[in-house]
Amino acid sequence: MKKVTGIGGIFFKCNDPAKVREWYKTHLGFDTNDYGASFGWKETLDSNKDGSTQWSPFPENTKYFEPSTKEFMINYTVADLEALVVELKKEGVTILDEIETYDYGKFVHILDIEGNKIELWEPMG
Repeated sequence: MKKVTGIGGIFFKCNDPAKVREWYKTHLGFDTNDYGASFGWKETLDSNKDGSTQWSPFPENTKYFEPSTKEFMINYTVADLEALVVELKKEGVTILDEIETYDYGKFVHILDIEGNKIELWEPMG
């Protein structure tokens, strides 16, 4: 079973997300919005499929990365989230929540062996 298909996002804590977004926009040309920036790309195995990677600064006091105490969280794209969660449960991986579905995909959060929170995302379409 293919598990992770790519990096869907990089999220990190900072003192002032608005200033950080503006700095990256001004100095590195990021096309930012209130959520950060999204970088589009094409799937290697099927160039007809679009993909994206989200870059998002979060306030340093965000609770979104908990229970991890790290300053970052990585989002990985997956092909079949429901099947992967079943497999991860069998392997004893800590699943932090239930799969949630939005119009842009399905999400669940897990912990790696060192307690880093990981977001798994199955994009829609």
